[in-house]
Amino acid sequence: MANSLISEVRQGRFWITGSVGIAGALLAGFLIATAGYVGSAVVVMLPLALLVLIGILLEPRFGMLVYLQYSFLINVLGRFAQIDFPFGVIVDGILVLTALSVVLNGKRMEWHRLNHPTFYLLSIWFMYTLLQLFNPEAPNKQAWLIHARPFSLHWFFVGFIMLVTPIQRSDMVILLRTWLIWSLLAALWAFKQQYIGLTPGEQLWLDTFGAKTHLLFGHLRSFSFYSDASQFGAEMAGVSLICLILLLERKQWISRLGYLVLILIYFWGYAVSGTRSALFILLAGYPFYLLLKRDFTKILAGGGAAAVLLGILLYTNIGNDNYQIFRIRTALRPLEDASFLVRLENQQKLANYLQHLPFGAGIGTSGDAGARFSPDHFAAQIPPDSWFVELWIETGIVGLTLYILMLLAIIGIGTYKIWHLNDPWLRTMMYLFIAEFTGVAVMGYSNPVIGQFPTSSIVFISSILFTSCDRWDTPVRKPNAEQVPASW
Repeated sequence: MANSLISEVRQGRFWITGSVGIAGALLAGFLIATAGYVGSAVVVMLPLALLVLIGILLEPRFGMLVYLQYSFLINVLGRFAQIDFPFGVIVDGILVLTALSVVLNGKRMEWHRLNHPTFYLLSIWFMYTLLQLFNPEAPNKQAWLIHARPFSLHWFFVGFIMLVTPIQRSDMVILLRTWLIWSLLAALWAFKQQYIGLTPGEQLWLDTFGAKTHLLFGHLRSFSFYSDASQFGAEMAGVSLICLILLLERKQWISRLGYLVLILIYFWGYAVSGTRSALFILLAGYPFYLLLKRDFTKILAGGGAAAVLLGILLYTNIGNDNYQIFRIRTALRPLEDASFLVRLENQQKLANYLQHLPFGAGIGTSGDAGARFSPDHFAAQIPPDSWFVELWIETGIVGLTLYILMLLAIIGIGTYKIWHLNDPWLRTMMYLFIAEFTGVAVMGYSNPVIGQFPTSSIVFISSILFTSCDRWDTPVRKPNAEQVPASW
């Protein structure tokens, strides 16, 4: 009787499994037949999406890995996918699911780490942007959601998740390698654009939208597979700084040679982007790294090398025959640049408009969201051309001051934590993250890349890493499962 019962159960499972399989096959066939390539993509991606969903719910660390990878992939999808889809919404879904995973796995989460000054800072900024929903100057609440996400929502979610999740040292290595590999692919694609040519889709984008800002005096500003050349140039400058620090910190010559090659590739990627303001990631990040080292000899040597380079760019015409070098040089002479003078004029107009609006015109009233939802609003008439100017317009002088103080406090917390680290490997990793963070923050005056992928994700993740780095510190370096070998 027992054998009969087991047989019936197995037959029941067979029919259930078979029915589900047949139904799935019929659905797949229907999607492919009716929706063509899109249906085929859905058939392929649906099982993968299900596996990713399960993985995120089981392990928050996996969710952060997906968030990181998708922050780079979103640009590829936006550039090459021939469908009209808001790919940015997927980022929201990943972060919400990861936060849910934190709750579901609450027993092994380190909840006491929310008692952290960085989380308090992010919470205050998040609450301020939330209160902006009631700003009477803002005409559209949907526009608020579009800009509040890069302003504060994503950063708040990343801070919450990363502080309580038991992040491992090996996760930092994954972050660094992901960053360098995606950037290398981006640089190679930019060289292809610059020296071989554009794809038909890229050429169409350039002809219809991008030529005004990406084709200057007959020279292409390479944008790779990023949203635009500014975002690409910022990333190239950022990873150039990362590799420069690694070059100085590593002892083995073979490693130094490898990082030197990467510096040359990334820096030339920055050059072909034509993004002059990205130079300030290097001009701010590198001196800050030297300051963190507190090594007087290296400060003098590094300062001397930087002074020679700046002197060549400022006071000579060496290399002007090359357009990329010429354009980099113009970044150091802003008062001779017509576009910079126009920015100053626009900022004066905004100052007159905002003098009686201490809390700003409302989140979502400028830039792309303003042009879409409230094109007749004064704030939508003047391009911000800067992350800080955009914050000033939408959150007022109160919001801008709060944001800048938050950035300075985060850098201060990170500096204090790094100076008290014992582990040399960990200290070097934190040098990378905080130096790049500082450089991007300075670039925020002239460009809004802090609010764009993947820079925003890197900034959000790295800020939590270097302000809570003491949790990975070790009094004495001893080989164990938590430590990363020198081959990183």
